[in-house]
Amino acid sequence: MLRSIKDLEKLAIRATDGTIGHALDFFFDDEGWTIRYLVVDTGIWLPRRKVLISPIAIGRPDWAQQVLPVAVTKEQVKASPDIDTEKPVSRQHEMSYMAYYGYQDYWSGNAPWAAVPYPSLTTQVAPDPGPASALRTAAMQPKEADPHLRSCNVVMTYNVEASDGEIGHVDGMLVDEETWAVRYLIVNTSNWWLGHYALIAPQWIDEVRWSDATVSVNLTRQAVKDAPRYDPADPFDRDQELGIREHYGRPAYWAKDKQPEAGTRT
Repeated sequence: MLRSIKDLEKLAIRATDGTIGHALDFFFDDEGWTIRYLVVDTGIWLPRRKVLISPIAIGRPDWAQQVLPVAVTKEQVKASPDIDTEKPVSRQHEMSYMAYYGYQDYWSGNAPWAAVPYPSLTTQVAPDPGPASALRTAAMQPKEADPHLRSCNVVMTYNVEASDGEIGHVDGMLVDEETWAVRYLIVNTSNWWLGHYALIAPQWIDEVRWSDATVSVNLTRQAVKDAPRYDPADPFDRDQELGIREHYGRPAYWAKDKQPEAGTRT
């Protein structure tokens, strides 16, 4: 099931022993386009603190109750390594976080989550007894290149360019609630076509110019205009998704025999 980032932000994040806050933002890696962390504002329960929650800990959302369950305790969250979410999250910080919770890292393998496709399938190891120990563990590891973690909130302001001109701006994202992959950018084209939202998959992006906040896609303006429209107010099903991919001549990522995403209808 695909869910909007904006809908996910409305859910209360509930630990095993009580609510810990709401998601303010989501960090994704710009290579795999997969959500790696929720940035959670802990509110009055833990004032002036924002914490990271990994999808590894997240259960199935309860949309009726507007709750997102996570398999951690409030005490674990309170004692977790302090990370300044207003600054880039370094690989060393991530290693500290993973060591503290006893999570397997997501970057040492070829699958979206190391060796598995879903975060719920990752292997847990014995956690370190506290943040200080976790920090020491991370410090002993060889220094690696920092990850390419990006803020969804920031990208959801970027301009979008087709191969022959601008078409709008990123207004949202649709996320797979099982894999936590970003499946589509929601593009608002209302400056050109009144009330028209289009979906663009990350695999169709030619380039993201982070320095000037622009996403370039290998599609013409006409192809985007003629594509099946996306309405954020209506349920989005697999048939609609298939219709969009057939319009652009793109294979279904959920197909049994997966193919590289190549070629496009212009």
